[in-house]
Amino acid sequence: MIDIKLIRENPDLIKQKITARGDKTDYVDRILLLDVKRRELIVEGEKLKSLRNRVSQEISVLKKEGKNTEDKIANMKKVSDDIKAIDEKLAETEKEIDKILIDIPNISDDSVPLGKSPEDNVQFKIWGEKPNGDFKYSDHVTLGKKLDILDFGIGAKITGSGFPFYKGKGAMLERALINFMLDSHKQNGYTEVFMPFLVNRASMEAAEKVPKFEEDMYKTQPDDLFAIPTAEVPIVNIHRDEILNPNDLPLKYCGYTACFRREAGSYGKETKGFLRVHQFNKVELINFCLPEDSFPQMEEMLNHACGILEQLNIHYRVVNLCTGDIGFASAKQYDIEVWSPAENKWLEASSVSNCTDFQSRRGMIRVKRDKKTEFVHILNGSGLATSRLYVSLIESNQTPEGKIVVPKVLHKYTGFEIIG
Repeated sequence: MIDIKLIRENPDLIKQKITARGDKTDYVDRILLLDVKRRELIVEGEKLKSLRNRVSQEISVLKKEGKNTEDKIANMKKVSDDIKAIDEKLAETEKEIDKILIDIPNISDDSVPLGKSPEDNVQFKIWGEKPNGDFKYSDHVTLGKKLDILDFGIGAKITGSGFPFYKGKGAMLERALINFMLDSHKQNGYTEVFMPFLVNRASMEAAEKVPKFEEDMYKTQPDDLFAIPTAEVPIVNIHRDEILNPNDLPLKYCGYTACFRREAGSYGKETKGFLRVHQFNKVELINFCLPEDSFPQMEEMLNHACGILEQLNIHYRVVNLCTGDIGFASAKQYDIEVWSPAENKWLEASSVSNCTDFQSRRGMIRVKRDKKTEFVHILNGSGLATSRLYVSLIESNQTPEGKIVVPKVLHKYTGFEIIG
């Protein structure tokens, strides 16, 4: 949630930033009108409360003097009724303001390139070389069937389309990836956490996932619990409603979870194998830091995620997302894409985002320094999601015979060097 002061003090700038995202700006004017009404109600209410306090003191003095106070008491009853009515209007107005504010995206940083669609994203970095074997690369679905390590049919039978099923060395490879990533991030100073896969509505709201994206979430009734779309949600909520010590920042966490996304608007998109799933595994990185440190910390987080791919010798690139493509809560966002030799295209495997104070404002996560309380900045990054990484890894490391050579850094986790 953005600070209403930004709208109040810089409405034209906010409209410009929202327009650059391809979003509507009419709610900025609605916020301004409601904000004027809110402040008028506050002033009116304070005047009446001041009057009530003054007259109440007068009534007290008159009573001690044995004088009649019935008229003043009757007048004050009306004033009290007026105050109650004003307070109710104020509460309704503030509720309406909050309802609009939750639909306004974060304000993009000036370093975010202008653009309307993914075609306008800017390549920031590229690493490694495309696999160049002199044979036709099989895709991950074909490899999975041939080597009996993946079975999307069983996943569909057990649950439905988009729920993968790993077998044998395929399952061991997935577990090896997760453990390797967690160990690497712990060496980079992240504290490992393991958390619930179901969260309450307050947690989803603090992470800015509902109500905006509620139709894309799996949820339970009657408990009103949500299956997490990412470990970002529970980790962000570790410090909800807390005031942190500046000497403890940055606070860096990493954690593995399964992730669940209905993706209600994904009809018609490519659905083969891991290219679009409703359940996937991910190691998440979260950083709570001081506002002035958030962009340097973002670059560091990006390097940590990229370091995983470099150790695995995976060809990847980093894309600086344009204003029309960055996430709702992001002020700036990088996507890390890995190369699929069989699909002959880039696949998104990670996003690294600086959400500035957008989530901390909603979750009331603050820091106190110099006798002043301010909101921390929160960064999140996939370090990494395994699904499309798995695609790139097994396709890039296949042999002409259709076997898979396991990257050396995973040997101590898998216990084997080749699949096939």
